[in-house]
Amino acid sequence: MRRLIVEEPVTRAAPWALRLAWLSLAVVGLALLLVRDPRAETEAALAALGSGVGLAVLAVLLAVAAFVRIWREGARGLGVAVGGLLLAAVVLAYPAYMAARGVMLPPLTDVSTDVESPPAFSRSRAAWEARGGRLPRDSGPAARALQREAYPQIAPLTLDLGPDEAFALAMKAAQNRKWQVVESYKPGGRAGNGRIEAVVRSRLLGLPYDVTVRLHPRADGTRIDVRSATRFGDRDFGQNADHIRAYLDEIGNLALAVK
Repeated sequence: MRRLIVEEPVTRAAPWALRLAWLSLAVVGLALLLVRDPRAETEAALAALGSGVGLAVLAVLLAVAAFVRIWREGARGLGVAVGGLLLAAVVLAYPAYMAARGVMLPPLTDVSTDVESPPAFSRSRAAWEARGGRLPRDSGPAARALQREAYPQIAPLTLDLGPDEAFALAMKAAQNRKWQVVESYKPGGRAGNGRIEAVVRSRLLGLPYDVTVRLHPRADGTRIDVRSATRFGDRDFGQNADHIRAYLDEIGNLALAVK
């Protein structure tokens, strides 16, 4: 008497989920290398990064479809589907975190310690070239109101130090934060104010942010104002405020060490 061999169905979605997850990881890895390469076109690298994230989302959808078929029909491929889902989750972890920050924070591209009279970005040739031929736009009244509400703690720092000492600490802090200083001028002369122009890159993606620091001599010391602007995109996901806070904290720590 013959025995009928009944084969369990195999879901095709599971292996495709794993393949797309691996592909998304490769695309995102390549995009990260391109973003950090100063010779590469940043917009193209960001487009590649978006494609990698899109592939990871598709991998998640296919893994979910595989789980549904496995549950309903007892199909094989559970381990492959889980592998694809976990790999895609690794790719999507940081974008999901940034998306959550973007929802909670206002759509700002420019943050300054002085919202009424923010430090002006240098128009020198060196600064212009370092910014890729761009000049950050001034924020309007609506954006300033959003900043006041979202970041009430972003404020000028006044040191009870002379202009030269304060400038030395400001430069040291920029070096400690790994900023690319484009140009710098000590306080004094006709303008009176000192200035530090720099480019800051985010830790993971290496995206450039333009920063200018103004040092204003006062009778009680030196006031330091910082302005940070996003170069790409229509929101900064809190990065500009993070740059300013970290920099002013660095100066504060250096000032305490001097005392």
